[in-house]
Amino acid sequence: MIQHLPRAPRQHIPAGTFVQGDDHAYPEEAPARTVSVGAFAIDAHAVTNTQFAAFVADTGHVTVAERDGASVFVPLDRAVDLADPTQWWRHDPGASWRRPRGSDGRLDDPELADHPVVCVTADDAIAYARWAGGRLPTEAEWEWSAAGSIALPTTWPLAADGMLSANVWLGEFPWRSIRRAAPGTMPVGAFPVNGFGLFDMLGNVWELTSDDWSADHRPSSPCCSSRPTDSAASVAKGGSFLCAANYCRRYRPSARHPQPRTEAACHVGFRCAYPPGKVAGDD
Repeated sequence: MIQHLPRAPRQHIPAGTFVQGDDHAYPEEAPARTVSVGAFAIDAHAVTNTQFAAFVADTGHVTVAERDGASVFVPLDRAVDLADPTQWWRHDPGASWRRPRGSDGRLDDPELADHPVVCVTADDAIAYARWAGGRLPTEAEWEWSAAGSIALPTTWPLAADGMLSANVWLGEFPWRSIRRAAPGTMPVGAFPVNGFGLFDMLGNVWELTSDDWSADHRPSSPCCSSRPTDSAASVAKGGSFLCAANYCRRYRPSARHPQPRTEAACHVGFRCAYPPGKVAGDD
C-alpha cells in the first residue's frame, strides 16, 4: 500500500565511518575510500510537488525550467543505439515542475501531489532548502544515508521473494518495460524504508547533493543526461525510474551522476539535510 505522506518527516542519521565509492562498478565511483561523517538529520523522503508548491506560494520562486524548459524522457517502440541518448531525451520548453511530463501533461496534475518534485536545478533545490531551514546533503552524507547500515541483497533491485524493492526500469531500456505502469515517478512511500528509515534513496529520482562534480573524476557515461556534462555540474545520487539492468545500473548507493547545474530534467529531484537536532516532527 502506498503511504501518502503530507510532508517530509526528518530522520536522525548517526555519525559513522563507511567505505564510500566502488572500485568494481562504473569508473566515476572509484576509488573506494574510508570516510567519516558527523551526525545530521535528513528528510525521510524526497521533496514532493505539494511541498514545493507551498514554497513557491510563500516565496514566489520561479524555477529555471519555468523560464527555459526541461529535458523529458521520450518513450520508444523499438530498440535503438544505446550510445545515443538523444534518441530518448528531448528538450521541452513547456516542461517544468508544474508540468513534469512535458507540454502534453496536465498542468499541476493533482495525481502527482505525492510524487517527488522534478524538473528542478541545484539552484532551485538550494532555494527550497534554505526556505525549509535546511541544506542539500553532501555526497558522503547522502551515500551513508542510502547505505542504511545494511548491505543490499544480491537480488537487488528485487527482494529475496522476487518483489520489486525500488522504482526502476524492468525490461529492456529504453523501449520495453515489463512493469504494469508506464515508466515514471511514483509517490513517495511506495516502497519500504531502508535501514535508516528513509524512503526511495535508490530509484524513483536522482537526488541532488551539495557537491560539485570535479574534473578529477573520470567521465560518466551519458545515459542520464540529454547532453554532455558542462563545466558546472552537481553530483546527483541514487539512480531513477530510468535505470535498467541492461544499461544504467546506477540504483546503488555508490552510483553518481554529473547533473549540469543549468539543466532541469524529469528524473531529478532532491531532499534536504538539517542539523542533528532537527528530527522527525520538528519544524
